[in-house]
Amino acid sequence: MEITEVRMFLKEGSDKKLKAFATVTFDNCFVVRDMKVIDGNKGLFVAMPSRKEREICPKCGHKNIVRSKYCNQCGGSLESFQKLPSQDVTTRRSEHRDIAHPITLECREYIQKKVLEAYQSEKQKGTQSSSSSQNNNSGINNQMA
Repeated sequence: MEITEVRMFLKEGSDKKLKAFATVTFDNCFVVRDMKVIDGNKGLFVAMPSRKEREICPKCGHKNIVRSKYCNQCGGSLESFQKLPSQDVTTRRSEHRDIAHPITLECREYIQKKVLEAYQSEKQKGTQSSSSSQNNNSGINNQMA
């Protein structure tokens, strides 16, 4: 398996942890969208695409966000079906579940390396293009003066 293309979509705002979205193509025939480049406590890492988990209301069958207290459709209480706060936090259900993810550590490291290389490259392009446009604007302003 080879990563044949990585498309990077940088996010604006320097104070956000989410830095970019990536679309990764494998062997020119399989694509995974919405990988995220995140600035975590230990530096940049790649998060796999995920979706929000839902809990079904026992009364009406509506799918609600995990850990909701009441059903968004019928207003019925969902608390009796949730775990008690005294239970271990590690057994608590996550609000998000990965849609696609690597199975082996080697595969995860390979994907992360390629995506972070593409992120750094795209980030440098953005820095270079913004500095060259500032230089062009200052040259125009100097000509007008």
